[in-house]
Amino acid sequence: MEIKFGAFVPQGWRMDLAGIADPVEQFETMTAVAVEAERLGFDSVWVYDHFHTVPEPVPETTFECWTTLAALARDTKKVKLGQLVTCNPYRNPALLAKIASTLDVLSHGRAILGIGGGWDKGEYEAYGYELPFPETGERLRRLDEAAQIILKMWEEPRASFEGQYYRIKDAINEPKGVQKPHIPLWIGGAGEKVTLKLVAKYGDACNVTDSTDPAFYRHKFEVLRRHCQAEGRDYDRILKTASFTVFAAPTQAELESVTAPYRNGASLAEFGKGSAVGTPDQLIETFKGIIEAGAEYFVLYFNQPAKMESMRLFAREVMPALISS
Repeated sequence: MEIKFGAFVPQGWRMDLAGIADPVEQFETMTAVAVEAERLGFDSVWVYDHFHTVPEPVPETTFECWTTLAALARDTKKVKLGQLVTCNPYRNPALLAKIASTLDVLSHGRAILGIGGGWDKGEYEAYGYELPFPETGERLRRLDEAAQIILKMWEEPRASFEGQYYRIKDAINEPKGVQKPHIPLWIGGAGEKVTLKLVAKYGDACNVTDSTDPAFYRHKFEVLRRHCQAEGRDYDRILKTASFTVFAAPTQAELESVTAPYRNGASLAEFGKGSAVGTPDQLIETFKGIIEAGAEYFVLYFNQPAKMESMRLFAREVMPALISS
């Protein structure tokens, strides 16, 4: 099994561009990380689909997701371009399918469409979307309809759909993209009753996040397997992906120093439950456990991504030991 890796670029959402005053320089920093990730051998680069910073919304840069990817497509040559994940409530799904198709063509076939139900109520309300913010069940029902529309827009000459929330009639989407049979559709989330069922129905990949516990992934992938059996899908044709933050340092002492501002007094072991924290040898063991649980692809946010130190260390000393696991 070939293991592949993607890396998030510093986009501003996680306050990772706040130390740079000039927005043009912020953009150039972001694209420099994408170019370096490509040079280092990462398979893909990624952005978030958010408008306000976290953990608190403050007046700091957060570059828009799809516009950013269009720019990165021209600055890179080989890496795939994705979002984890596009928030379905933010764009009409037919328009989203067309945006993704356009990105796939201008990048010569490197687009990935990651999509999820969306969760940021404050951001949603601030930008004036249809109110009130839909409850979880409705957001997932909307996601189900959106996935059907997106696939129709990618596969049919004229797409029509009549649902509870969305409808299109004889919608033409040309060009549809470069990749065949269509752009990969990644569905993000680990909900066992609905989200993983949507992956089994429509997805080319699942994305499970924020854990480094192999048992967590083993269980979620087994749930996905059962949904695939019920839907008549080949489980092995769905890419199993994981995403979390990585804190990497050459030595234990440096690791303690790098993580200290984020741990709030917690031990490294406790802090590492949701993030991959370690020296290269420790990280190799962490990732091997998740790979043995079934993960095939990792999308990683490296601590202080604009500095690129953690990403370079990981590419140099961790990735080679895992890529042919």
